[in-house]
Amino acid sequence: QVQLVESGGGLVQPGGSLTLACVASGLTTTFDAYRMAWYRQAPGKEREMVADFDIVNRNRPFYGGAVKGRFTISKDNDKNTVYLQMNNLEPGDTGVYYCNARRYGVWWGRGTQVTVSS
Repeated sequence: QVQLVESGGGLVQPGGSLTLACVASGLTTTFDAYRMAWYRQAPGKEREMVADFDIVNRNRPFYGGAVKGRFTISKDNDKNTVYLQMNNLEPGDTGVYYCNARRYGVWWGRGTQVTVSS
């Protein structure tokens, strides 16, 4: 059973930065065989995609419209870890951030809270 554990959330002022990490375990094959992504859910809203890899386009990263140009997704296959670098954070970025893995199934982490407030 794939397990995903997120970390790095917290309280940050508008314009600040945070880096989230998600470590995967219980994999049945190498980490690079899994499609990894970040989602978020703001209070009262549906969960939305934040960052993902386009497996059709050589795993090129792509982003939700609200974060494009400010967030960067990356992977360290040796550490079974996917990261989300978040810059120039805005109050609208507040929410619970979830790590997602897909390979003949879908797995979610429990999430990490990000709060952007002055």
